[in-house]
Amino acid sequence: MLWTRWLVLLLCWGATSGEQQADERDGAQAEVRAESRRQRSPPPVEPLDFGFVPAAVYGTHAYYEPGAVGILFHMVHAFLYVVQPNSFPKDLIVKVIQQNMGGIKIEEWRKPENVVLLLQWIYYEAGFLICGTIGIVFVVLTPIIGTCFCVCRCCENCGGEMHQRQRKNADCQRGFYTASLIATSIFIILGVLIAYAANHNISTQIKSTRRFINTNMRDLKTFANNTPAQIEYLTAQYTTAKNKVLSDLDNIGPLLGGRIHSQLEKEVVPSLDTALRMAGAMRETKEALENVSSSLEVLQEGTGKLQASLSGERASLSNTLSDPACTNGAVSHTCNTIRSTLSQLGINADFSRLPDVSLALANINAVLKTDLSNIVQKGYSSFNDTPKLVKEQTKNIVSGVKGMLDKIGTEISSFSKMFPVESSLANFTIFLNQGQKNIESFYPQVDQMDFYRWIGCVAVLCMVVLVLAFNILGLLCGTCGYDKQATPTTRGCLSNTGGNLLMAGVGFSFIFAWVLMGIVTTLFVVGGNVEKLMCEPLANRQLFKIIDTPFLVHPAKKNFLPGMLFQNPNIDLTLGSMYRDCYENNGLYHALQLETMFNINSFLNRTVYNKDLANVFESVQVDLQDISLLEQAGRDSLINFANSGIGQIDYETYLAEVNKGVTLVDLLSFSTDLEAQADQLPRGALENALKGHASSIRQIHRDQVVPLEQAMSTLSQSIKQLQRTSSELPVKVTNILSAIDAAEYLITHNASHVVKQETKGYIQSLVGYFKQYTDWVKNSLTAEVAQCKPISNIVDSMEIVACSFIVDSVNTFWFGLGGCCILLIPSIIFSIKLAKYYRRMDTEDVFEDGQENWN
Repeated sequence: MLWTRWLVLLLCWGATSGEQQADERDGAQAEVRAESRRQRSPPPVEPLDFGFVPAAVYGTHAYYEPGAVGILFHMVHAFLYVVQPNSFPKDLIVKVIQQNMGGIKIEEWRKPENVVLLLQWIYYEAGFLICGTIGIVFVVLTPIIGTCFCVCRCCENCGGEMHQRQRKNADCQRGFYTASLIATSIFIILGVLIAYAANHNISTQIKSTRRFINTNMRDLKTFANNTPAQIEYLTAQYTTAKNKVLSDLDNIGPLLGGRIHSQLEKEVVPSLDTALRMAGAMRETKEALENVSSSLEVLQEGTGKLQASLSGERASLSNTLSDPACTNGAVSHTCNTIRSTLSQLGINADFSRLPDVSLALANINAVLKTDLSNIVQKGYSSFNDTPKLVKEQTKNIVSGVKGMLDKIGTEISSFSKMFPVESSLANFTIFLNQGQKNIESFYPQVDQMDFYRWIGCVAVLCMVVLVLAFNILGLLCGTCGYDKQATPTTRGCLSNTGGNLLMAGVGFSFIFAWVLMGIVTTLFVVGGNVEKLMCEPLANRQLFKIIDTPFLVHPAKKNFLPGMLFQNPNIDLTLGSMYRDCYENNGLYHALQLETMFNINSFLNRTVYNKDLANVFESVQVDLQDISLLEQAGRDSLINFANSGIGQIDYETYLAEVNKGVTLVDLLSFSTDLEAQADQLPRGALENALKGHASSIRQIHRDQVVPLEQAMSTLSQSIKQLQRTSSELPVKVTNILSAIDAAEYLITHNASHVVKQETKGYIQSLVGYFKQYTDWVKNSLTAEVAQCKPISNIVDSMEIVACSFIVDSVNTFWFGLGGCCILLIPSIIFSIKLAKYYRRMDTEDVFEDGQENWN
């Protein structure tokens, strides 16, 4: 039994983590779920692919289909159900066993409880007892009746008188007896054939038993040979979880640091974005101030030139209107109208009064000497270096964890090699080979014994066949030799021989019937009870419930199977549960509940994820105080920008002048009206002069007014942009600096919660890989490693051999033979009656007229 203990210990190695560890992890997971309402949920653990455990292929198919003989089996089962319709007496058997553990004593049966059990047992066995009693009565009375019958006939009674009285219905009676004997003989032949088929089926199926033995032995060898490879595969797959953990540890910067970064960026990035936008606003402010300065210079210079041009054009037009031709009555009205509009030829906006922005521009240029954008980008870079910072700060922890994982892998490998697996299973294989050889050595003896059994059964059947032979020969001789014209005293030799053969059959029936019925009764009682008390309960697994009854074998031992295997009867292991697990091809570890015998959970708690490893993981700390989002130069730049003076610019004055037109009137409209009025004058020098002035005014608009309007548009846009930028600029800068200060405070002081939360999620992902491995080991041990289908196959094979091959065939044999025995009674009666019509009589009835009629 040493090899079995080694095998059991070996199969125990790969259980999952203990319940305490599982509770701790469940508590951690509950805490994470609670925190996830406030924080981002941790990413799911990446599933690992451990592949498939090398599967064992078993060749035994524990299934039996009897074929045509199965009809006979069903007939026998139906007959036994009629004899014994009661359900399986599980409770009764359990009580009988429990009350008679110390052995059966005669005086014990006088106790009331035992008397009750005896009566219950008699009630259950009533059908068998009645049939058995009938059989015994048959066995006892048959030779007695046969002896009395022979003595009676020798005294020429009981039909022994060789005289046949005349009957008018003699032919009818003879035909009836002949037909009845033929029918009875046919049914006896069917009984003989049924018994012979059952007898032959036993010999045939016993040869098939060798196939079951060979396949079951081969499956056990497969079980022994595959188990080490499966265990080695389980051990090797620790490397998969280990490599994944190492990979995540190598990438702790992107994984843990990235998760910390993604949590903090909600506060940090927006503050840096506002600072970066403000840096862009500085540059835009500078451009706007430069545009204001240049546009103001252009407008001041351009308006002076435009004023001079318009003044000269007004004076020239006034001289033209002073021409004597304008005094003409028809022309004077037009000239006066033109003269009244001359005052409109002047400028409207005065840009010389607008304040200079050179001081604000100088301040902005001084502010821009500090590259705020570059400083903000440094803040981005410092914050984005969080993964790198995490990797640097956890460098020693990662190297320590790697060493511990290597040590764990070594411990697992050494643990699996602690037991002499190879030698134990090799010894088990040798044991199987030797056992198979021992079994095969009995094959000749089994064949010889089966041959003797077959001869014995055939000899028994030959007794019936002998009676059948006398009956058939008697029928043939009597029927063929019968002459209706012959008188009873003159019957022929052939007819007389037929009658004698029938009487010989009667004699042998009396000689053999009680022997046959004794055999039938014995086989019926034994085979029927075996079928009802063993085979049927084994088929529906009721027998397991009896064996698995608590405290059945001993008042202090709860379960029988674990007490026998592990010397611990308190383990909740039953034969029925073990059979079910093995029938479903589950692992032996699960079927035998080996976790209750050898606690692998404690080993895994000490190795795969032990306290030392947990402490190392929990010691992971990340310090983010070195992160600086905005240097002091950047802060000064923002403050100087707020104090640059763009808020003191008189934007309303600028906008008031810009919103004015360059001239008092639209020069194009003025020139068009002037040409229209010139067209009203008579053709001549005055008309041409006025049109020349209109053309000059257009030229002034095109050369001087249009550039001024463009400069005014630029000035207007720049002023409005500056006005928007300067609006509450100190407040905006203060808010930006406050947001950056808050983000830096979060990083340096309050980030520990975020770091702790994300570190916990990261550790949970690492632990999740180990949990996946242990769960996979548990599932593999439950369903894939050391699959115990051969054990259930052995039970099923034994059931098939014992019940389907032997018991069903034996029951069918006595069923057919019993039918023959019962039918021998009418065969005796019909043979005696019919022999009277075939045998030659000594005397006969004589009529006075000397005529006899035997019609």
